[in-house]
Amino acid sequence: MYIETETTPNPATLKFLPQRQVMPQGTRDFASPEDAEASPLAQALFDTGEVTGVFFGHDFISVTKGEGAQWTDLKPQVVAVLLDHFVSEAPLFHGGSAAGIAVPPEEDTLVVEADPADEDIVDQIKELLETRIRPAVAGDGGDIAYRGYKEGIVYLAMQGACDGCPSSTATLKHGIEGLLKHYVPEVVEVRAS
Repeated sequence: MYIETETTPNPATLKFLPQRQVMPQGTRDFASPEDAEASPLAQALFDTGEVTGVFFGHDFISVTKGEGAQWTDLKPQVVAVLLDHFVSEAPLFHGGSAAGIAVPPEEDTLVVEADPADEDIVDQIKELLETRIRPAVAGDGGDIAYRGYKEGIVYLAMQGACDGCPSSTATLKHGIEGLLKHYVPEVVEVRAS
């Protein structure tokens, strides 16, 4: 088995591609060792002592290193953990599936509730996020989650390699905000939440 790596716009995060499906659907972000207790793989990555974030995408794993850690030392450790996991065909989550893991639905993590009169606008925003924005962000080892819309302001959360990336503000303001404003004229601003 061969695991490729790709750099991301976030110098603290590398994207690891195991050449197979990681998550059958959705994504999962582990921002702390406590979050990682749900997954033997995420837990093993945090156990290196130099990992501060793990993100599972459809066919990749993004790993964020802690301050002071060097990729030249950490990368072989991460690859070894990933190889052990995938070669042994260990479950991604405790219990053999993600079914027992409580992940709040998108609606439960809203920052603001949309006005029912804005339902068409919200649907357009979500469609653009799903078809144009999320695939591009996944290419950089991350994800983006819708967190609400109110009075022309779209609230989004960056995850994986995109969370904490030095260029995430530029991505939100110039890339995503520009695209949403172009296709949905009611959008006046995009904010990170």
